[in-house]
Amino acid sequence: MPFTIVRNDITRMAVDAIVNSAAPHLLGGGGADGKIHRVAGPELAQACRKLGGCKPGQVKLTEGYGLPCRYVIHTVGPVWMGGFFGEEETLRACYRHALELAQEKGLETVAFPLISSGIFAYPRDKALRIAMDEIRDFVLDNDLMVYLVVYDAESFRISSRLQQDIQQFVDDRYVAEHSGEQLAYAPEPPQTESVSHSAPVPEIPDGIREAKRPLLMQNAVPFAKEISVWQEEEAPTADDFMEADWEIPDGCGAFASDTYGDSAPNYVSCREVDHEAILRDLLSQQDESFTQRLLRLIDEHGMTDPECYRRANVDRRLFSKIRNHPHYQPSKQTALAFAIALRLNRAETDQLLRTAGLALSPSSRFDLVVEYFIQKGIYDVMQINEALYAFDLPLLGN
Repeated sequence: MPFTIVRNDITRMAVDAIVNSAAPHLLGGGGADGKIHRVAGPELAQACRKLGGCKPGQVKLTEGYGLPCRYVIHTVGPVWMGGFFGEEETLRACYRHALELAQEKGLETVAFPLISSGIFAYPRDKALRIAMDEIRDFVLDNDLMVYLVVYDAESFRISSRLQQDIQQFVDDRYVAEHSGEQLAYAPEPPQTESVSHSAPVPEIPDGIREAKRPLLMQNAVPFAKEISVWQEEEAPTADDFMEADWEIPDGCGAFASDTYGDSAPNYVSCREVDHEAILRDLLSQQDESFTQRLLRLIDEHGMTDPECYRRANVDRRLFSKIRNHPHYQPSKQTALAFAIALRLNRAETDQLLRTAGLALSPSSRFDLVVEYFIQKGIYDVMQINEALYAFDLPLLGN
């Protein structure tokens, strides 16, 4: 996906480039900056000496040396001084310039720390909000895989009010599901009317049950036999049945009545048919696939393909695979990501998921957190992923 959050050590990220939240002299220091220099080896410090330092908000590039990445993008974040000295503008510039440099170099993957949130004391919640804003805006217009690397869940928190609101929504749905209460979004069961017949189905003559062929069908399975129907005025006699090379199993008449309603025949007969032909006929009636519905919805919403897959936090290569395979089966995270990108309501989301053989479940915390945002009309995949990460759940996208 274009953006994801991972809990890892940034010096272990095997990507095209990692971003180092560095000191202005670029020669290493405490925290992650010092560890990057130790893992990279002395060659990194030698390369940094030739760069002549770096100003806050700017970036410099070196090779990765002993690190598993190809490059290190060094940037100097602001020291927090209460927010009165342009700290936010400087921090935004760090992310923006690092992303632009990665794009300029033709890189495909880049990993960021939460810049300035360590020894520079930038408040973590504010630093996180800036990181998410800048990364989101960039990946909406560019094909770049971005990782935000954090050490633990405490490094990545949503507001306590939002967390409580989501938790209450999840708890309410869970209680409703396990108490047997009908959920507000559950579809109504189909209404059926009792069927009355103008004339009763005549009894099958006794001799029919002693036909020459053994019983072909014990339980009148609808698709095991072809039902041949006669009009009342052309109803066959007992002699007709005795001469035929089949038997009328118990239940055929009842099945016909239940199936055909007011137009139920007075007599039916069952005989062997081409099962493969029946299967082909059933498959020909299959609804549109996930791919077909997705592409149709993109057109109906007036979106371009890149606009849709970027808003869905889906990689361009995966979208290409979906587009080129009419019967592609996506994961639930991917299918829901497209529902969010297309701003589908609850019923429309259900319809899209159904084409992939999926459904939202009131027993799944992941499903309920995503549903919370759909019910609230919040369709920002980044914001939803923040909440999913805070609840230690999979993220939307591929």
